[in-house]
Order: sequence, then C-alpha cells, then structure tokens
Amino acid sequence: MRTAVADIDNAAIPICGIAVMAKASIAGRTKTRLVPPLTFEEAAQCNTAFLRDIADNILAASTEASIASYIAYGPAHARPFFQETLPREIALIEACYPTLGECLDYTIAQLLERGHRSAVVLNSDSPTLPTSLLVETAHVLARPGERAVLGPALDGGYYLLGLKAKHHRLFEDIAWSTERVAQQTLERAAELKLPVHILPTWYDVDDVAGLKIMRAELFEGQSFAPGLCPAQPRHTRALIQSLVETSDLEERLAFKAFRGAAE
Repeated sequence: MRTAVADIDNAAIPICGIAVMAKASIAGRTKTRLVPPLTFEEAAQCNTAFLRDIADNILAASTEASIASYIAYGPAHARPFFQETLPREIALIEACYPTLGECLDYTIAQLLERGHRSAVVLNSDSPTLPTSLLVETAHVLARPGERAVLGPALDGGYYLLGLKAKHHRLFEDIAWSTERVAQQTLERAAELKLPVHILPTWYDVDDVAGLKIMRAELFEGQSFAPGLCPAQPRHTRALIQSLVETSDLEERLAFKAFRGAAE
C-alpha cells in the first residue's frame, strides 16, 4: 500500500519545475542598468511588470507541458512582496547566496528535491520570451537520457538552463555578468560529457539596448526572431504605454541613443 501511495504522489508532481531567478522590486536596487534612461522608480516598476508577465508565461506553458512554476527569490525578507505580487499557483524558493552561481545551483537542487524529474532556472529579464521555448524545454528534458537545455542570450549570457540532475561544475569558474557566461557553461558541459540542447537566442531587457528591442517588438511590430512568436506581456506593455503617455520616456530614449552614438 505504501508503494501505491508513493506512486500516486509522484505521478501528481509535474515532471519539470521552472524557477525564475528574481529580486524584489526596490527602487535604487533593482534593474539599475536601465537607469538612465529610466528613473530608479520606473526601473523597479519594470521589474514588477516583468515578474508578473514571466509568471503568466510559465503558467501558460504549463497548459501544454507538465510544468510547475516557481520563483527563486531574494533578499530573504522579501517573501511578502512575491506573495502579494504573483499568482497563488507560483511556489516560492528562498535562494539567497553570495554569488549567482550558488543561487542557481541551489535552486536546481531544490527543484529536484521537490520531486521534479527536471529542473529549469529562468531569468527575470525576458518578458517576451516565446512560450513555445518553455514548452520545448520541458519536452526535451522529459526524453530518456541525461542532457541539459541552454537558452543563450543576445548579450552572451543565458536566459534559461535546464537539467535532469545536479551538476555543480556548470556553475563553477564562470565569469558571471559577462559575455562569456554561455560559452563557459558549454565548456563545463563538455567537461562533464553532458549533451546540450541549445534553444534559439533571445534577448534580455537589462539595459537600454534591450529596452529598445522590446519597445520595437511590442509597439512597432518588429520581430526579434521572425520564426518565433513572442509572449504578449500585458503588464509590461501597459507599464511602457503608461510611461510613454505620462512622462518624457520617448525623449529620454532618443537622447540616450544619440549620446551613445556620439561616444
């Protein structure tokens, strides 16, 4: 009888756990690379909108694949922010360690320990990430055999990493926050002889260049990747529209572009 109950419980656990690596929205401490052209308060508002849209995106993917949704958050005292901001279906994992690598490694371990057969860490900077890429990740990781899934970002990092087992080496000796992160991660996977399924490149919205790509995609009909259908981030779209209508954001973006060209 114990075996039967265990089988039923295990069957009820989604195969893939996806956790967004997130920080609470605090003006002056969140998404600061968007300042300027944004103000610190606007950057914090973007963080909140991004989180809501990414949570919605994972929940949408969960209707097409066996996926459970999580936020791996910091700082440690920020739990109430995420409870108030996100849908109840999003579970929380406190992941507060000195380095990003330690946070990622811990989150992967937590997802696997909670019974998921695969674990995915996802960035909080890509509110337009196509839902199809999350579904593809879950399906690839559900196949027999050991493998990883990597979603390279336009800036040389990665927006997604999925695993079926803990591999601490993937997070060691990585030059975090540089254009070398994805390549170094692939080098670690090669050391481990770990096959990697590579997703299409997508962009982060963590600087003015990413902000302009997103604006063009949302409001000017310019597709970042014509073969992919971007998610429709309703919270982010509403926020950007509001900032354009009620502030001088358009002028600030244009000035930033001009200054960058002059430099």
